[in-house]
Amino acid sequence: MKYNLAFRYRIYPNKEQELLINKTFGCVRFVYNTILYTANKIYEETGKNKIVTPASLKSENQFLKEVDSLALSNAQLNVRQSFTNFFQKRAKFPRFKSKKNSVKSYTTNCVNNSIRIEEDKYLVLPKLKRIKLKYHREIPKDYKIKSVTLTNSNGNYYVSILTELEKEIQKVASNDKVIGLDFSMSELFVSSENQRTDYPKYFRMLEEELKKLQKSLSRKVKFSKNWYRQKEKISRLHEYIKNCRRDFLHKLSKKLSETYNVVVVEDLNMKGMSQALNFGKSVGDNGWGMFLRMLEYKLMFLGKQFLKIDKWFPSSKTCSKCGNVKDELKLSERSYKCECCGIEIDRDYNAALNIKNIGKLMLKY
Repeated sequence: MKYNLAFRYRIYPNKEQELLINKTFGCVRFVYNTILYTANKIYEETGKNKIVTPASLKSENQFLKEVDSLALSNAQLNVRQSFTNFFQKRAKFPRFKSKKNSVKSYTTNCVNNSIRIEEDKYLVLPKLKRIKLKYHREIPKDYKIKSVTLTNSNGNYYVSILTELEKEIQKVASNDKVIGLDFSMSELFVSSENQRTDYPKYFRMLEEELKKLQKSLSRKVKFSKNWYRQKEKISRLHEYIKNCRRDFLHKLSKKLSETYNVVVVEDLNMKGMSQALNFGKSVGDNGWGMFLRMLEYKLMFLGKQFLKIDKWFPSSKTCSKCGNVKDELKLSERSYKCECCGIEIDRDYNAALNIKNIGKLMLKY
């Protein structure tokens, strides 16, 4: 069976390569905006969905010939996909790209081995040739490179190499090493073995510093040079928080996927929870959805199982010892006291035990 897997690396282009990369960003943005404008005009006049090609733009705009043609073709495909999503009511009407965005990117495809790793320290890309690469994670030789997305984020350059692999995943015995995870706002999760992650809460740690930077931004003249410099500082701090969170969640999900054969969680609506309970910052800081995606694909590649139980299952209201279900349990009650069997247990730990038990029942059917 075929799977796709991406590898992300930091790259260090020289001055000439950096100039060409930035020129490609500009050309891709120009092609995207021009095709979008033309398509929008045709749609308003005729009601038809027609997308022009980048080749038709090169005769009047000779500078487009200086950059990677596949990057321009991918810009056209992005416009087409944006319109498709709009017409199928999966997204809003496509918007024009701005050169003021702190993150810029373009995607190019591998044709006839045009993209490859050399000497474990160089990445070969169309037009750019050999770029110095921080090759911290080796790509297996049987993985086929499909495309590369090159990104500039706050002055740092990264590549995301998309690979294709053929792998027959052998299922491991799943009747042992089962763990249930109950989402916790303060600790990320509490497990059925009473493990607590002590999540560092990176956003909360740096929130005061972020407030100071944003306050300074509000006092500057909008769109002035100082305003853009201050905005860049804020963007760098957000990127630092994001990288810290991602690193923590990657290490944690890897440890769980290697230790257990089955991981059971609740299928929660995090967006609805953050809106209904005004927990937007805390939910975003935890990165629970990102953590579950990491955990799911890591378990899959190891032949292990990732199970989600119904979000309406009363895991917090149910007694993990006798099965009694309470009619009401306030959010402020942090311990579970059962009227039937008399057990008193931590609320989240009790829910994690119930999630594990339901997961075991799912494995039998």
